[in-house]
Amino acid sequence: MIKQKKVPMRMCLGCNEMKPKRELIRVVKSAEGDISLDLTGKKSGRGAYICRNAECFRAARKARRFERSFSCMISDEIYDGMERELENE
Repeated sequence: MIKQKKVPMRMCLGCNEMKPKRELIRVVKSAEGDISLDLTGKKSGRGAYICRNAECFRAARKARRFERSFSCMISDEIYDGMERELENE
């Protein structure tokens, strides 16, 4: 009997759906307090996940889910930069 490897699941902050971690993009808050997209999934820090589409990003931004997740205020410049990076990805 072969044991199947468990697929790690994460919830998208935009649509609130549970999806395999590999299908999502990680947004990370570093120890210095910098918030950025982590397209590799390797950066250290507190992570939150969103789908690979701009609609989920905008929904999470509108509902302030990133700010709740990281318990800090996030400026519009950071949001706009992340949104541009997501659209170019």
